[in-house]
Amino acid sequence: MLVGLSWILVCQLVGEILARVLRLPVPGPVLGMVLLLLALMVRGGVPAELRSVGEGLLRHLSLLFVPAGVGLVVHGARLRAEWLPISVAVLLSTVIALAITALVLSRFTAGRADSAE
Repeated sequence: MLVGLSWILVCQLVGEILARVLRLPVPGPVLGMVLLLLALMVRGGVPAELRSVGEGLLRHLSLLFVPAGVGLVVHGARLRAEWLPISVAVLLSTVIALAITALVLSRFTAGRADSAE
C-alpha cells in the first residue's frame, strides 16, 4: 500500500512543482493526476499496489465532502449575502457541463453506430 500511495503523492508533488515553477493557472494536484495518467498509459496498466490504494480511497470518498460541508457552515454569512451570483454560477456551470457531456456522448455514440454498420 505504501508503494501505491507513494505513486500518488510523488505525482502530486511533481504537479505542484510544475504549477509553481511554470506559473500555470492549473492546480498542482490536477497536473499530478494528468502525470499519473500519462505514466499509467506509458506503463500499460495500473499496478496492483496503486489499484488497492485507489480502491481504498474510493471506498471512503464520502469523507472528502466533510471539508466542503465545513466550508458551507463557516462561510454561511457570505453565502447568504452573495446567494444570487453563486446560484447563477452554479446553474450556468451545470447547464454548460450537461450540454458538453451530451455533445460528447452523442459524438461517441454516433461514431459507434457508424462502426457497427
